[in-house]
Formats: sequence, C-alpha cells, structure tokens
Amino acid sequence: MKTVFLTGISGLLGTNLAIDLLDRGYFVKGLVRNKSRYHGGVHKNLKLIESSIFDDLSPFCRNCDYIVHAAAETRQNLSRYSDYRKINFEATVNLFNIAVKCHIEKFVFVSTANTLGYGTHDKPGTEQIGMKFPFSASFYARSKREAEDFLLKNNHQTKVIIVHPTFMLGAFDSKPSSGKIIRMLWGKKFVFYPPGGKNFVHVRDVSEGIIRILEKGSNGEKYLLANENLSYLHFFQKLNHILDQHTVLLRIPGATLTALGYLGDFLRSLHIRTNLSSVNMKSLCVSNFYSNTKSVRELEMEYRALDKAIEDAVRYFNQHSNH
Repeated sequence: MKTVFLTGISGLLGTNLAIDLLDRGYFVKGLVRNKSRYHGGVHKNLKLIESSIFDDLSPFCRNCDYIVHAAAETRQNLSRYSDYRKINFEATVNLFNIAVKCHIEKFVFVSTANTLGYGTHDKPGTEQIGMKFPFSASFYARSKREAEDFLLKNNHQTKVIIVHPTFMLGAFDSKPSSGKIIRMLWGKKFVFYPPGGKNFVHVRDVSEGIIRILEKGSNGEKYLLANENLSYLHFFQKLNHILDQHTVLLRIPGATLTALGYLGDFLRSLHIRTNLSSVNMKSLCVSNFYSNTKSVRELEMEYRALDKAIEDAVRYFNQHSNH
C-alpha cells in the first residue's frame, strides 16, 4: 500500500483528493491545523496530523512514498508579498527539504494556472507559455512561481511534478473558497459580472489528475488540469439555468473595475485590508483561458462537464446550509 503525505487536506482540493486516494487504496497522512476542519469523514487508512507546515515533519513523512503539497495562502486581501511568500515559498522549501531527507519518491506541488500564460478561445494557454500580466504582478501567482522555480531547480534530489489547476468547483468547499462565485448569484435578483472569463474545472478531475501524476507523471513536468473556457457572462447564464433562476446579469465596464482597483491600491497603502486592487480587477477583465491537451494526451484524462461541478457544489451547499 502506497502512502501519501498530503498538506491542505481540509481545503476543497485536499478533501476531495484524500477521499479519492483512500478509495483507490492509498494510505493518507493529512496535515491539518485542527482536525475538526476536515470534513471528509473517518477512514481506517487516514491519519490526520495536527501540526504546522513549518515544523519538522520528517517523523510523519518517513516511510511515505509521495508528498502532495496542496496547502497555500490564497486570500486576495493581503497587501505584502512577504505575506504570500512565507506560506507559498518558504513552507514549500521546508517541506521539499524534508522530502529529500526522507527519500520521498515524488513531490507533487499544487500551483496555479496563473503562473502560465493564458490565451484565447481559439489559442488557449499551455504549459509552454510564460506568465503574463496582470498575473505576473499578482503576489499570489509570483510566490507560487518562485516555489516552482526552486523545486524544478532541485528536482535532481527528489522527483518533482507541478500541477496547474484552473478554477475548481465541486463538493466539500466548506469555507467556501471558489464556491463563492456560485453564492454571488444564488438567490439574487441581479448580479454584476466582469467583462473577462476563465477556465473552470471539476475539483474531482484535478484530484484524478494528481493521482494519475503519482502513478505515471515524469520528473520535471508541468500539467495544466483545465476544462471549460467561459466568459463570466456565459458562466452566470449557465448557473442561472442550473439554479432555475432568472437573475438579471449586468456587465461592469472594464474602466469601472480598473478605477475600483486603483481605489483598492490607495486603501492598501493605508494598511486597510481589501480584495480590491488594480491587479485583481484587471485580472477580471482578461480571457483567462487554458488548454488541457497535454493532460489528455499524457495522463489520459477525461474531464467531467462543468454542469456536474456546479451541481455537486450546489448540492453540498444545500446539505450544509452554506448558501
């Protein structure tokens, strides 16, 4: 039985990945700050470890075959690069050094699609395209990219594979995180939407992709786990249909979003926490589209329809009264 040490097990991806690994016969050691935050249920082959990612985790990683590092600082209201770098880079370095010390076979780093260059509907972004503005100015994406560069530079010590998920939706979004986009429209009479778009993927497909990477992924490779490219308008139209709603959709001009972003920059200069920033607002104005060609070809991925991801998320929110 193969053993996986998994960080971020209480998050959207971590919970789904733990469940899928256990179903596939793996033993999972999951790192949590508080065991009560994990909502994936009890299993005889699951061991939850309450500790910090900055601790010496080598006693727990010994005899593990793989490490999947899914924990990250993803909040959008932090105003300093160091706030992101501490978790997304420094903690990654600490964990990788432990992986080397414990002779881990593979270190899988869950990054973000935004460290790769986005494209258009006709020519979506791939693993070969470098990061583009405005994501190149994002503290979150930059900290993830710094970690990627370190890992790939040192992959002669332990095999490294980088995962680049796009925007994940599905069940077990207990915070919620990405599921907030569903709650934006749920039960509302009208919703403002930005002019851009993004790639959406079922979280279970990202989980499946990671398991296939553990089994067949090659050292030093990057994999985009992506599915449907949609404008925000088309996404909300789809969501309206699934929720059986008639929410009025109102487009926010890009210039308005940019102005709000600069207001956010000013508030941040006063040390006021806000999700508004010029980078965040400009990100909503681009068509953040990606291709899954490599994962389909090399990992033999078959992706679920986005409707299924939305339905699973809605069902979970209904069951847990989070909407």
